[in-house]
Amino acid sequence: MVKIAVLGHGVVGSGVCEVVETNQSSILRRAGQPIEVKRILDLRDFDVPYRDKLTKDFQDILQDEEISIVVETMGGTHPAYEYSVAALKRGKNVVTSNKELVAAKGAALLQLAKEHNCNYFFEASVGGGIPIIRPMHLCLAANEINEIAGILNGTTNFILTKMFKEGMDFASALSQAQELGYAERDPSADVEGWDACRKICILASLAFGRQVHPEHVYTEGITRIAPEDVEYAESWGGVIKLIARARRREEDGLVECMVSPAFVHGESQLAGIDGVYNGVLIRGNATGDVVFYGKGAGKLPTASAVVADVIDIAKSPGTSKSLTWAECDENITVERRELKGDSYVRLSAPEGGMARRTVERLFGSAVFLTRPKQPADELAFLSGAMEESALENKLAALEQENLTLLSRIRLVDY
Repeated sequence: MVKIAVLGHGVVGSGVCEVVETNQSSILRRAGQPIEVKRILDLRDFDVPYRDKLTKDFQDILQDEEISIVVETMGGTHPAYEYSVAALKRGKNVVTSNKELVAAKGAALLQLAKEHNCNYFFEASVGGGIPIIRPMHLCLAANEINEIAGILNGTTNFILTKMFKEGMDFASALSQAQELGYAERDPSADVEGWDACRKICILASLAFGRQVHPEHVYTEGITRIAPEDVEYAESWGGVIKLIARARRREEDGLVECMVSPAFVHGESQLAGIDGVYNGVLIRGNATGDVVFYGKGAGKLPTASAVVADVIDIAKSPGTSKSLTWAECDENITVERRELKGDSYVRLSAPEGGMARRTVERLFGSAVFLTRPKQPADELAFLSGAMEESALENKLAALEQENLTLLSRIRLVDY
């Protein structure tokens, strides 16, 4: 029998206890032996049938030789990091859903696990119930992964879907997301893009072999997306999604990494991913594009990914050789102003043809867009491919011509 401990009895932690109890027979069949939750760490008291397993002292878990797997669902970096380090040093496997910790300290924790012949697994940290970590380091192991792009946050995807499908503005869509429990009371981590940033850093680190730190990745949220932008995206033939993406440059090995709203063409496999669903596109040199799709969060989907890691450890004791990346203190990401791409631009412009001619002079390849009931003093266009620094210089020149920038959204090609 495998005995585990759960750190944190919140949404995911309680879900892990529920999945282990509810699916005992199928878990036994797949793991080859029973799995039992022996201890649950939380400072709060809970009136649950298994309250005799609750403890407020981490030492009750650390010193228990019967517990071979510690499931960390506390969130945040402290004390989750210290507890994970202590468990790994005792030779206990650690399974986590904590994306913030994996994005910040993944390399160090993976190395520590190898030194003590145990595992640090984190399938649930990126896609919730979507299997993505294991497919990347096992199923796609024969590929050179060139690029990763995805919709990695269900809250922002729900909001943008409401804006497109029902014509809501951002504030109304966010309010509904909060009412339905899809968004926190403080939604900053989601709507400002930080959650998606941590997830793309984990995927990029695994794909490219060196730690990509969130603080080095340009991150932009969806708070400035307006209904007018939605209408222009529709007239262009696409949608707006919050896209997290990473690509390794062949010439120097640096990583182009960014999180931002983006125009996604309607023919893209990512365009039709709506509501709280997530999708991750992996571009390999042998497989081409492979897309993983499903619910990216939620109590039971996330808990199922955690328990799947527990089962994997129960079946194959000893450290995983393929799940790893190296620590990297330096910044290996390309500076944002060097990145090249096309952008949608919306301006407030004086009526008449002068504004259009100014845009044509500065952006020779500009493609103008229209929308229903477009005001005479509004102008929207696609800039054409150029470095971000060049685009910013041209936008500054427009401002000098009394054209006011209202919105700028990048285009992606997936």
